[in-house]
Amino acid sequence: MTSVLFVCLGNICRSPTAEAVMASMIIQKQLENRLMIDSAGTAAYHIGKQPDARAIEHGKQRGYDLTPLRARQVSAEDFDQFDYILVMDKSNLENIQRIQSKNSRAQVALFLSYADSSVQEVPDPYYGGSEGFEAVLDLCESACNGFIEQVITK
Repeated sequence: MTSVLFVCLGNICRSPTAEAVMASMIIQKQLENRLMIDSAGTAAYHIGKQPDARAIEHGKQRGYDLTPLRARQVSAEDFDQFDYILVMDKSNLENIQRIQSKNSRAQVALFLSYADSSVQEVPDPYYGGSEGFEAVLDLCESACNGFIEQVITK
């Protein structure tokens, strides 16, 4: 089984959206026995909280359920528990690389390296409007599809 951790800053917008999108695709593509997922943040701001209400609402409009998810912070153990740690932006990638041990099993990469897009980073929608949450969903759908095609079903 392949394991994936999605990471952003606070684990209330981008990474839980990616987790919910991937969870839906896992069911659609009958990959329950091939893929295990989770999400986390590099900061401890929102530990234990639900995703942002706007992320929940925009996800719901596309059929994704973010309501069961709760924010948590990345831990050193994650680098040995996950095969892939997929990060939303370069700033958080740097944060992750600072705490990653040299012997960890995780492959760390920008999430959008799997997307069919020239965009490299998933923009943080937190301080913006609805269009930001829609853009995050679009990018997550593309990158999740790309990951499944390139890593899981290749």
